[in-house]
Amino acid sequence: MTKYFGQIDYDPTEVLSFPNGILGFEEEKQFLLLPFHGGGGNLLCFQSVGTPSLAFVAMNPFSLDPNYAPVLSDEELYLMGVSSSQDLCYYVLCVVREPVGESTVNLKCPIVIHAEEKKAVQVILDTGTYHMRHRLSEFRSEEAGSVC
Repeated sequence: MTKYFGQIDYDPTEVLSFPNGILGFEEEKQFLLLPFHGGGGNLLCFQSVGTPSLAFVAMNPFSLDPNYAPVLSDEELYLMGVSSSQDLCYYVLCVVREPVGESTVNLKCPIVIHAEEKKAVQVILDTGTYHMRHRLSEFRSEEAGSVC
């Protein structure tokens, strides 16, 4: 059972391992990354494997800000088994509000995934550029001038 998708079948090889859990949910170690229908691959859900009611809405941060440039510390890169921040996938958690433009994303603490290893961690970026509550209304499509 899932929070947003009802009963689903999944391949156990698709489970992401979070050795440290997610901030505030350190005991939760296994999640599935599920796309929302109609989200174009940019709106997703981290669904806990062990707790059906626990799921986090996530977004592709590069769909919001193509200039988003998270840089991990040498220690974080080592723990993830890569030599560069660009070798990893990034997602940011979203708090959904009404109206949607008031929803916020946390660019300061992305979820970082090593896709081949199915390993994920949430990091806190050491920069003043990103914050924990960026409103979606801050991100506008340059083509249409609309909220992403």
